Amino acid sequence: MDKIGSRQHSPNLLLTIQFFIAIVVFLSVSYSQASWNDPYSEVNSDKKVLYSNFGTPPKHLDPVVSYSSNEWAFLGQIYEPPLQYHYFKRPYSLQPLTLKSMPEQHYFDEQGNILASDQSAKAAFTEYHFYLRDDVRFQPHPAFVKQGEQFLYHQLSAEQLQSISSINDLPQAVSRKLVAADYVYAIKRMALRQNHSPILDSMNQYIVGLKEFSDDISKRYEEQLKNSDKSVKVSYFDLNAYQIEGVKIHSDSHFSIKIKGLYPQFLYWLTMNFFAPIPWEADKFYKQKGLVEKNITLDTSPVGTGPYYLAENNPNQVMRLKKNPNFHDEFYPDDGLPYDANQLLLADAGKKLPLIDEVVYTLEKESVPLWNKFLQGYYDASGVSSESFDQAVSISSVGDIALTDQMRDKGIQFLNAVQPSIFYLGFNMADPVVGGYSEQQQKLRQAISIAINYEEYISIFLNGRGIAAQGPVPPGIFGFDEGSYNPYVYKEVDGRIQRRSIDEAKSLLAEAGYPGGKLEDGTSLKLYYDTSATGPDSQSRLNWYRKQFAKLGIELVIRATDYNRFQSKVRGAKVQLFSWGWNADYPDPENFMFLLFGDNAAINTNGAGINSANYDQAQFNELFTKMKRMPNSEERLQIVQQMTEIVQKDSPWVWGLHPKSLVLYHSWLQNVWPNSLANNTLKYRNLDSEARADKQQRWNQPVLWPIVLVVVLILLSIVPLMYAYRQRQMVKVGVSVNLKQRGGR
Repeated sequence: MDKIGSRQHSPNLLLTIQFFIAIVVFLSVSYSQASWNDPYSEVNSDKKVLYSNFGTPPKHLDPVVSYSSNEWAFLGQIYEPPLQYHYFKRPYSLQPLTLKSMPEQHYFDEQGNILASDQSAKAAFTEYHFYLRDDVRFQPHPAFVKQGEQFLYHQLSAEQLQSISSINDLPQAVSRKLVAADYVYAIKRMALRQNHSPILDSMNQYIVGLKEFSDDISKRYEEQLKNSDKSVKVSYFDLNAYQIEGVKIHSDSHFSIKIKGLYPQFLYWLTMNFFAPIPWEADKFYKQKGLVEKNITLDTSPVGTGPYYLAENNPNQVMRLKKNPNFHDEFYPDDGLPYDANQLLLADAGKKLPLIDEVVYTLEKESVPLWNKFLQGYYDASGVSSESFDQAVSISSVGDIALTDQMRDKGIQFLNAVQPSIFYLGFNMADPVVGGYSEQQQKLRQAISIAINYEEYISIFLNGRGIAAQGPVPPGIFGFDEGSYNPYVYKEVDGRIQRRSIDEAKSLLAEAGYPGGKLEDGTSLKLYYDTSATGPDSQSRLNWYRKQFAKLGIELVIRATDYNRFQSKVRGAKVQLFSWGWNADYPDPENFMFLLFGDNAAINTNGAGINSANYDQAQFNELFTKMKRMPNSEERLQIVQQMTEIVQKDSPWVWGLHPKSLVLYHSWLQNVWPNSLANNTLKYRNLDSEARADKQQRWNQPVLWPIVLVVVLILLSIVPLMYAYRQRQMVKVGVSVNLKQRGGR
C-alpha cells in the first residue's frame, strides 16, 4: 500500500540546498586566498618581479634605429654601450660600463703627430681607445649555436620555420663573450643608410672616414638588394668585409675611434644605445627570409649583454624582461649619494646587480584603470594623471607639493623634479603656409605662439607640473638663463614677465596677411595639426588646442593617427603642425640645439634626421657648428644665447614647456632615485615582494556579505516554491490512487 501521507524531502530540494552550501563554502575558502581581482595569473611569490606599464607599443627595438623614450625604457636594460652615468652623482658623471676604465684620449695634429694633453686645443684629431672587461657575455641566443664549425640556425629549413613564432621556439641557445668587433660592427650598422639610424648624419661629421664608408656600403647594399630575392626587402650584407678609416680593432679586447678635432661631448654619445654592441652572428641570423616574413628581427628580438633580456614581446598586451643569466659582475654603488639624500638608498651597497629577477610591463592606454591598479598594489609605481591629481597630491600656498593623507596612509612616496626635457608644438618650416623665413611668415608663427597659452595648459592638464619654455634649452643644462624670456611672446610689465595679449597676436596675424584669421577670399585660415593622441583622455587637450587657434579666428583641423603612422608622417615632412618632445640624451646645450640644426632636418636626411621642424637657417647653422665642439666657457655661453635669440624670432616651435616629473611609488619598491639621463636604472631597483603580497591581500579583500545575502534570499524563495511543488505532486498522486482504487472495485 502506498504511503501517501508520509513526509519525504524532495531530492531536487536537497540538491539545490547542497549546491548553494557548496557555493558558500567555496566563497569562504576563497576569501583567504589570493585576491580575486589580481591581474596577474602567474604566481611569483618566490621571485622578485616588478610590475610596470607602458602606454605606447614600441616600434623599434633595434638600438641603431630607436630614438624614442618609450623604446629606450626596454633597450636600456638589454644593451650595454661602453659608458654609463653614475646612478647617484650630481653633476652627472660618466663611468665605465663594459670597459676596464674610462677611454684613453690621444691628440694628433694635421700631419698625424701626437700632441701633449696641454696642447689638445690645437688637435686636428682625437683618438679614443677602449679596453673591454673580460667577463662580459651576451644573453643565450640561437644565433650563437654551432654544430662543429657551422652555425646550426643560420640556414633554417622550411620545416623549422613553420614551427617558429619566436626565437624561444628554437631548442638550443648559447652565449659567447663580448669582443671589440661587436662594438665596431654596431658602428658599421649605423653607417648603413638603409638602417635609417637617426644619428648617422651627426656622427658623419665626427668619426673619421664614417661618411665615406657609409656612402660606399650603402651603395653596395642597394646593388645587392637589386640582385637578390625580390620577395623580401632585406638581406644579409657582410659588413665585416669593409673597414672604417677611423675605427680600428686592435685585439679582442681593444678598439679605437678617431674623431675630427675636439668634441668633448662625444663621450656622452657613448652612453647611448646606438653604440651598444651588436654580434654579426645575430645580424646574419635575423636576415633569413623566413624570419623577416615572421617579423622576427633585431627590431623585435634584441640580443644584448645587459642585466635583462626580452623574454616576451607582445606589444599589444605585455612585454616581459628576465634576468640575464650571463650578466657580468656589477655592484650597487656605495658612493656619490648627496649628503642630504635618504641614506637608506645605500642599504644595498655592494650587492650584485640586478636586484630584481623579472619585470612585467602591461599595456595601459587609459589613465584611470592604471591608477586604480596602482592603488590596489598591482603596479609598483605610477605617474599622476590630471584625473587623479587631487586624490594623490596637495599643493601649498607657496607651490610645494605633498601627498594626501590617503597616499601617506598607504605608505606611498614620491619624486618630483623639473626634467631636462622640452615639449613643443612644431611648425614644418618646409610647409608653404606655416613655414618659411620671411618677416610675414615669422609673424604668423609668433602670433600663434602668443595665442597658445602654455601657462594655462600647465595649470589645466598638468596641475602645475611644469614651467613654460622660453627657448630650446631646459633648466639644469648649460646655456639656460633663469632670468631671460622670449621677447616675441612675453614682455615685462611693472617688473613682472607676462604673456603678450591676444590683441597683439591679432595685430601680428594681420601683418602676416591674415586679418581676423581670414584669407583674401574671406574664408578662415585652416591649419592642420597631426597627432598620435587618439584615446578618450586626449580629447580635452585637442579641444583646448582648437580654442587657442580660434582666439585668432584660425580653424584647426585635427588629424589623429596611431603613433607609428604619426612618426612616419613627421619624418616624411608630411605634416603642417605637430607636437613632440625631447628628453636630454646628455647634459649639454648641443643636445637640444641640434634639434634645429639644418643638416639634421628630416627633408635633408631622407627622414632620418632629428630636426622634425625642418628648420634650416644659415646663421644658426654656423653658430651651431662653432658651438658644438667647444668646452663650456663664457664664450660658449654667449653663442648659445645668440642662437636662442635667433630661434625665438624665427619661432620654428611654439616653445611649449619643461615638465616636472611626479612619480609615486609604493613603500616596498626600493632604491628609487631620479636620474633623467640614465636609461639603465632598472638594475638598481629592489623590492620587498612579501610586503607587497601582504598589502595586496589586505587592500583587495573581497566583500562577501552581499553574495551570501543573495544566496540566503534565493534559498528562502526556493523553499516555499519547492514545498508548493511537492504539495501539488502529492495531490496528483492522491487523485491517481483514488482512480486506481475505484477501478479495482
